[in-house]
Amino acid sequence: MPAIGLLILHIHLPVSLSLKQKRGLLKPLLTRLHKEFNISVAEIGLNDHWQETLIACAMVCNDCTFATQSLQKVHTFVENQFPNLPIVDHRIECF
Repeated sequence: MPAIGLLILHIHLPVSLSLKQKRGLLKPLLTRLHKEFNISVAEIGLNDHWQETLIACAMVCNDCTFATQSLQKVHTFVENQFPNLPIVDHRIECF
């Protein structure tokens, strides 16, 4: 049975002073996650807030355990590769 893994990241953008600056900070993150992990990535909330965002990362696979492990790697990758975008909270779910 296929499994859908979902990672929600609540990210703080301390250096963003406008929505334009926010888009400039998020675009490289979203593109890199899609290329590195072959996952779907989108901003799903806090769109009108300059210094906060909610990012969803989703993947479909055969096993919930694999999805959870893969999305945990995505979380770790964001923490290590984008230290200027601190993660306030995160949640991994599998359906």
